[in-house]
Amino acid sequence: MNNVVTIEEMFGQNVFSLGKMRERLPKNVYKEVKKVMTLGGELSMATANVVAKEMKDWAVENGATHYTHWFQPLTGITAEKHDAFVTHPDEDGKMITEFSGKELIKGEPDASSFPSGGLRATFEARGYTAWDITSPAFLKESACGLTLCIPTAFCSYTGEALDKKTPLLRSMEALSEQAMRIVRLFGDTEAQKVVPSVGAEQEYFLVDKDLYMQREDLMFAGRTLFGAPAPKGQEMEDHYFGVIKERVGAYMKDLNTELWKLGVTAKTQHNEAAPAQHELAPIYETANIAGDHNQLVMEAMKRVAYKHDLRCLLHEKPYAGVNGSGKHDNWSLTTDTGVNLLDPGDTPNKNIRFLFVLACVMKAVDNHADLLRQSAADVGNDHRLGADEAPPAIISIFLGEQLEDVVKQLIETGDAKKLKESGKLETGVSTLPDFEKDATDRNRTSPFAFTGNKFEFRMVGAADSIASANTTLNAIVAEAFCEAADRLENADNFDMEVHDIIKEYMTKHQRIIFNGNGYSEEWVAEAAKRGLPNIKSMIEAAETLTTDKAVALFEKFGIFTKVELESREEIIYETYAKTINIEALTMIDMAGKKIIPAVVKYTKCLADTVVAVKGAGVDASVQIELLKEASEKLARMQSALKQLETCEKEAGRITNAKEQAFFYKDTVMPAMEALRTPADELEMIVDKAMWPIPTYGELMFEV
Repeated sequence: MNNVVTIEEMFGQNVFSLGKMRERLPKNVYKEVKKVMTLGGELSMATANVVAKEMKDWAVENGATHYTHWFQPLTGITAEKHDAFVTHPDEDGKMITEFSGKELIKGEPDASSFPSGGLRATFEARGYTAWDITSPAFLKESACGLTLCIPTAFCSYTGEALDKKTPLLRSMEALSEQAMRIVRLFGDTEAQKVVPSVGAEQEYFLVDKDLYMQREDLMFAGRTLFGAPAPKGQEMEDHYFGVIKERVGAYMKDLNTELWKLGVTAKTQHNEAAPAQHELAPIYETANIAGDHNQLVMEAMKRVAYKHDLRCLLHEKPYAGVNGSGKHDNWSLTTDTGVNLLDPGDTPNKNIRFLFVLACVMKAVDNHADLLRQSAADVGNDHRLGADEAPPAIISIFLGEQLEDVVKQLIETGDAKKLKESGKLETGVSTLPDFEKDATDRNRTSPFAFTGNKFEFRMVGAADSIASANTTLNAIVAEAFCEAADRLENADNFDMEVHDIIKEYMTKHQRIIFNGNGYSEEWVAEAAKRGLPNIKSMIEAAETLTTDKAVALFEKFGIFTKVELESREEIIYETYAKTINIEALTMIDMAGKKIIPAVVKYTKCLADTVVAVKGAGVDASVQIELLKEASEKLARMQSALKQLETCEKEAGRITNAKEQAFFYKDTVMPAMEALRTPADELEMIVDKAMWPIPTYGELMFEV
């Protein structure tokens, strides 16, 4: 008998999907649920009670004992509080399981201990979670057993968003409303809404558990704070798309199984550029669900790693000298009838609606390049962006030769009569097929690249939530659509106004287009000439949230209030300072308790050897030279350690969050680097048997 479970059978088995609702709910209840999911509104309490009962029964039938409102606070990860499906036993002592519509719709976690940027004082504890009906509930398997997870938004008692999901949902509604104006103006009477679709590619590293446990920096900071380069890194380019190792393959197999059960469309897996680095890519989904699923992907990656005696590193730069990790946020706009507004078709030069949408996106990205840069800012990404491996910190758009030529014609003449043909790929081998090439090549150095029928926002960090990036993308494009729709709705000649808007926007915002090498110094200089912002760090980007321009944008569409934006700026400063503080204290601990004592022992061995060799009447010059070199570097390291300790104490005395964050960036970080340099130099000369922590060679190649 064949007991193999197929992908079709396992996919979504742990999801309370629309299909399961259709099977289990009365028709009128299912119809009301579907209507609210599609068009918005609120469920009646009677309907909510029916949904809750069927959801609970399904969960219990599958072995669940608890439920949780699963939400995404401003920590960047998820949160959950488990409650059992139990109520008071009946008079016979029999336990009764219950779950009401009220419990489904609303939860009340403590809001005082989550980041709020001053929105909530510690003594003001009440917060609410509200069921997001558009994202399906699911069963999560863990050591706790099976738990019913209900995706929810998280807000304060006074209504401010304390999470990533709420602003994303607000931005999706704003974008749909403005995009629908465009859709209607161009003659589409069938579509009811426009949905941003997202596919988030996820990069990650794996490391052996035992080696990981010997590195406090990996445990506490998620990245190596010390470490000399291994003899081999990624320079041979043999890891990228190489044969997947057996141990890693077993991990990927279990990861896929878990994700498929959760309804995550994990599709592509491969080795990435650096040793021990890998990637998983899903199929596109609604932005909200894609955000939820990406959080599940990151959680599952870490959880499954434990089962294989591995640890998953999601930090953007766990190892110096090799590629870091990001996640490419592939973003497009699709009507509920399946029409992709970013599909250029076979003749993009004649596809007026596509060119109109493209012009609006160009305007949005150029006008709000600073906000888009901020949306991808986190502490780990500061080590990655612009480091010859990721997009630079300068926002630009890559269109490819064909579309760039179309834009150029429209700017110069107002009409694109010609279309550069992609041509055929001819291999020169008679047994291999010749085929039509894509309309454009790819540009891996572009932060915002058009890739056929979508934009690939390549700046988002591996450990970060994609919600912020997509919230900002939705908001800035909604604004561009709104302003263009205002003009079109009041135009005497629709066709002429469309033509004028396309030419005007493309002409005014052509500076944002760049198809060249984004890693080059020449581009940095050229971007400065064009007036494009170059925001290099997370905390330098923070203030873009509270400019008059940003506040006007987000308040206009009800995505953020000024208070919510100010709170997020404050959280950025606090998060940065806390992160660097942890890293600095970890370095101090490792240097003072492990590395320096190990080097002291090594120099003692050398000194003893010098005495012994000299006593034997033999030349001891090599030993003496090694002893001098190690002692000199040890002295530098001890001095740097004392300096870092001094800087840390000074940072702790700063009470202003912004000032403290910049002190950590401008003073503590250089002190950390000054400590690392002699330590890494010592690693290259100290007896390996005496070196107290696993090396890069072990960490990256023993997986």
